[in-house]
Order: sequence, then C-alpha cells, then structure tokens
Amino acid sequence: MKMLLHMCCGPCSAFPVKHLRELGHELTGYFYNPNIHPYKEFARRLETSREFAAKAGLPLIVEPEYTLEDFLSRALAGPQGRCRECYELRLRRAARYAKANGFACFTTTLLVSPYQQHDVIRELGEAIGREEGIAFHYIDFRPGWQEGVQISKDLELYRQPYCGCIFSERDRYYKPRKENGQHAGRI
Repeated sequence: MKMLLHMCCGPCSAFPVKHLRELGHELTGYFYNPNIHPYKEFARRLETSREFAAKAGLPLIVEPEYTLEDFLSRALAGPQGRCRECYELRLRRAARYAKANGFACFTTTLLVSPYQQHDVIRELGEAIGREEGIAFHYIDFRPGWQEGVQISKDLELYRQPYCGCIFSERDRYYKPRKENGQHAGRI
C-alpha cells in the first residue's frame, strides 16, 4: 500500500519505517512540525529527519514553513489541550497532502512514543481521515520503541530531549519552587 508517513523526527521514524516496510508498504516520509521550538531545534530535527531518510532510502517530503504562531494560538486557545491541537494540526496537513498526491492512506510516527496520547491520536486520525476522504492507518508502534532507540543510536542520529513544543520543553526542564522557597531544579 502506498502510505504517507508523517514524521515527527528522525529517531521516532526508525522503527515505524522498518516495521511498515516489513509489512510491504511503500512509504514516503512527510515532515511538517510547526510546533517545534526554538527554531534552532526545528532546524536540527529537520536535518536529522533528512539524514535518517537518506540513510534509510526513504523519499521525504518537507513542508518547510515554520508557522509557530499558528501552532501557539491553537495550543493556547484549544479547549481540549495543547497536545490535541498539535496532533490535529499536523495530522490534518498530512491527510490533505496524502489525498492530493494519490496515497492510499496516512499514519504518523507519533504512534511509536510511549509519551504520546495514543487514544487521542487515533481518534483524531480516524476523524480527519473521514473528513478529508483518506484512510488513517493506526498501528501501535510502541512495542518497537526500544528497538527504534537502538536503531537511531546505531545511525548516530541526534536524539532530542523533549517532545518539541515550548510547553514540553518547559515541562522537561523547569521545576517550580518548593514550599520552602528552594528551587527544585537547576538554574
């Protein structure tokens, strides 16, 4: 099946690409991630995605726009939380690209991470697929998470320390002050 694979980054693509190819799918990678902050991190993840695609022999489509304002306005205003808005933004763009370019379906590497909300991704992917007229292919890649980590290390890919947005960066590094006034994290 001709499938468009939304790629959140190179390392998270390692296991899904291997697994989907083993199942006989014809894959094209698709990089669209306006949520990544700061811009230097966006550029580094894009370069790592290109590096992975080259090493894996994976055709890669890149949407180079850095529409951070769109992501932030949606994330801040979204009644159901920032992650849902982020997933919806990226999955809808991937679905539209897939439909316009003759793919049979689309999916996302977000489904490999044990840190993502799989139920929300699946629900949105399937709803967006219906709305846009293209199938969303759900597969739980999490059992291959560690294998993907090892593949990305073997390929010497840059591995990011947080999901991507400014909020996840804050959650990763900022530790609020404790009651006694001591800072819980590093400054």
